Amino acid sequence: MDRLRSQVAYAPALTRNRSILLAGFVGICAFLLIFAPARADEETVIKSHGISAFGDLKYPEGFKHFDYVNPDAPKGGTFSTWAFGTFDSLTPYILKGQSASLSSIFFESLMTGSADEPDAMYGLLAESIEYPESRQWAIFNLRPEAKFSDGTPVTAEDVVFSFNILIEKGRPSLKSTFSDFENVEALSPLRVKFTFKEGVNTRELPLAAAGLPVFSKAYYADRDFAESTLEAPLGSGRYVLNRVVPGKTVSYRARDDYWGKNLNVNVGRENFEFLQFEYFSDYTAAFEAFKGGAYNFREEYLSKLWATSYDFPSLQKGWVKAETLPDGNPSGTQGFWFNMRKEKFQDPRVREALGLMFNFEWSNKTLFYDLYERTDSFWENSDLEAKGPITPEENAMLEPLKADLPQSVFTEDAYTPVVSKPDPLDRAVFRRAGKMLDEAGWKIVDGVRKNAKGETLSVEFLNDSPSFDRIINPYIENLIKLGVDAKNTFIDAAQENERRKTFDYDITTQRYVMSLTPGIELRSIFSSETANTPGSSNLTGLANPAIDALIKIIEGAKTREDLKVAVRALDRSLRAMHIWIPQWYKGSHNIAYLDIYEYPEALPPYAMGEMDFWWYSEQKAQKLKQAGAF
Repeated sequence: MDRLRSQVAYAPALTRNRSILLAGFVGICAFLLIFAPARADEETVIKSHGISAFGDLKYPEGFKHFDYVNPDAPKGGTFSTWAFGTFDSLTPYILKGQSASLSSIFFESLMTGSADEPDAMYGLLAESIEYPESRQWAIFNLRPEAKFSDGTPVTAEDVVFSFNILIEKGRPSLKSTFSDFENVEALSPLRVKFTFKEGVNTRELPLAAAGLPVFSKAYYADRDFAESTLEAPLGSGRYVLNRVVPGKTVSYRARDDYWGKNLNVNVGRENFEFLQFEYFSDYTAAFEAFKGGAYNFREEYLSKLWATSYDFPSLQKGWVKAETLPDGNPSGTQGFWFNMRKEKFQDPRVREALGLMFNFEWSNKTLFYDLYERTDSFWENSDLEAKGPITPEENAMLEPLKADLPQSVFTEDAYTPVVSKPDPLDRAVFRRAGKMLDEAGWKIVDGVRKNAKGETLSVEFLNDSPSFDRIINPYIENLIKLGVDAKNTFIDAAQENERRKTFDYDITTQRYVMSLTPGIELRSIFSSETANTPGSSNLTGLANPAIDALIKIIEGAKTREDLKVAVRALDRSLRAMHIWIPQWYKGSHNIAYLDIYEYPEALPPYAMGEMDFWWYSEQKAQKLKQAGAF
């Protein structure tokens, strides 16, 4: 499809949807503060209902509900949508198996985010947080009413267990996320303390602690956390497992005895009684199933379908609505990612030359119906994007790192992909790419690019979607004309998932949801720490001291302006390295749904909230039933 399903690193995230929040974490600090007595070392201890990265919270203590929800939204009905590929597990926090969509929904975190702030968290399992101004530690006070779905209380021991089990048996990349944690201890049954290592950047660390998914220690006393299973896990969240058909269907049911249904952070949210996912291995087949009523909500990622196929009978009759809704998140981190662990991709001239042969202008005109814009930044569609020549502030930050950065970072504008003629092959760009490969030592020998060792320059694209063939194949044709032995390898989603975990690929396609307040999650995508960690999000194997230093600067930024400078410096540096071939973006959501759902009039900027703060309209449903819509 034109925009691949997103991946969120296990770290600060910006969406309010709990399904994504538990795969990644949101912001930290406080605005309306209750100050505890000064400690012996005279450092002020802050106690608050919430925390944000730079001290600003929109919602005061005791707020009734988030502004964007409908507090009177009815509860009930089914929200159904589709998912790609297959699944064989309900355990999303381990490397083994392929977890089902939304399988993190069982578990809650200590705090939770809002969808109208870039980096704020408010109490969920914990009613308050305490921390010193240095953020060297954080104490969470758990709610006494918080319960797992079996009625047992959520305790500080459960929090300690959750942290330790993720370190011991969770995804290997979590060790990087938590590498700056010194220890976690239960101070009392409802009070847990996270202590961070001396000398590290601490701004993001209470954030990572606040977003920790909490598991039941007793439940796992006789179960192996590291084993993939379809057994319904025990959690404290609103939803429990309703039904599972391995590889085909999974649905979740809201429980009537949910402990937190009246919390201010939950009012007007989690309105559906059932959330259901139908799995398909082909995007076009999934679309046909939607037209036939197999599920009721679809976000359209395929421009061809959106431009030419949304004229089916149920839409013409008004039973299905098609809309475009705004998306306020950075929207551009989608591309073809090089596996630079392979020797053939270690020369940046090779990577840049291969990237030149992807003709976005032709693709947009011919394949995408001019619906997209070209991505150039890792923070596309945001004010974190680097633009033009290096600024004095960026230069001051990057100058000490100059030895490990491309010279172009300092001498040229932030890299922007070449604009090609909207022809299948732009001859001028073709010649430029050929010259780069010649200079990199890949010469034409009998029509094929070979190096001095006689090795052929071969490139394999991993592809798990037949509908993506129309995009990859013209690109491959251009590469073959350049003398590259390029091929499009189609595999199913499960195979691609396994090959990614072990970095068994040349080039793969991925879209990341980048945060407006980046921090710890950058380690998983760009840091040396994760370059060779199985299952990490560092698809390229990037291991560069300058990038590592910039990530630490970002983590330690004291103000939002400092953060912007540092992220723009990182963006500029990454783009100059040509670690990917950026694809395209559209700063909006194209959606279609059976007209039985409603949503708040003013949607928040950072989440569409279709499974969260939308609701089921019984009146509309009855009307459509009478009309024979379903």
